[in-house]
Amino acid sequence: MSTAKPSSPDVSARMSRQASRNTAPEVAVRKLLHASGYRYRLNERVPGMSRRTIDIAFTRAKVAVLIDGCFWHGCPTHATQPKANAEWWRQKLERNMARDLETTEHLTEAGWTVLRFWEHERPAVVAEQVAAAVDRARFGQERRPGNEKL
Repeated sequence: MSTAKPSSPDVSARMSRQASRNTAPEVAVRKLLHASGYRYRLNERVPGMSRRTIDIAFTRAKVAVLIDGCFWHGCPTHATQPKANAEWWRQKLERNMARDLETTEHLTEAGWTVLRFWEHERPAVVAEQVAAAVDRARFGQERRPGNEKL
């Protein structure tokens, strides 16, 4: 573990205020799912892992939806590496990605379907993929016109 610290108290305070729940991408996806008749739990604790949550959880179907921020989770398209205090940030972001992998593996081993999306993905596309996964888990089928309210 590194002894490096954030570059300044101001930077540390600003970063700690970054939204970790109810981000715009999460809210957009949730609205689309809810309008389509899906019901879910928000910020559900990961079973057996303290201090970790699932953004959108379909507990009966065991489908976990996580919408990751590009900066904090290392998006291959949009991630940036801060220049100030670069080593501290590199280690911090690598730990985030390792934690994401560990969480995904833990949920998968517990029988969950884990769906991870980047914040830049279109909410309609994300909601469609989530709906299809939930329908497969619940009913063994894709949602088709005429069976919207199964």
